[in-house]
Order: sequence, then C-alpha cells, then structure tokens
Amino acid sequence: MNAFLEAGVTIALAVIGLAIVATLVSNRANTTGVLQAAASGLANNIGVAESPVTGQSLTLSLGYPTTQAYGFGSQQG
Repeated sequence: MNAFLEAGVTIALAVIGLAIVATLVSNRANTTGVLQAAASGLANNIGVAESPVTGQSLTLSLGYPTTQAYGFGSQQG
C-alpha cells in the first residue's frame, strides 16, 4: 500500500509541476499578472498580521493589483 501511495503522490506532483511550467511558458499566460496578484495577496497577509502591532489602518486590496502601496491605507501625514 505504501508503494501505491508513493506512486500516486509522485504522479500528482508531476502533473502539478507540468501545469505550472505550461502556464509560465504559454504565449497566452499572464505571468506578470499572476505574480502581481500573488505579491498583493502576500502583502495583504503581512498587513493583517502586523496591523494589531503597528496600529496602522488597513484597506485590503481585493482587486487587480494597482500602484497602491500594497493594500495599506493612506500613508499621507
């Protein structure tokens, strides 16, 4: 049973890896948009984790990434 499970996991990881590579090298792929969205999501997570400590207001960026300061509220003082 252990060998069967190992083979299944190996095949699943190979399929996922192939899908990632195909997405990155595709002519129709929006790789920069995907990376920007991932960075924006990471920034939102970091902002949520830091906001109780720093006391900064936080406006989550749920849309397509723009030139905002990574989802944080107004930084003007």
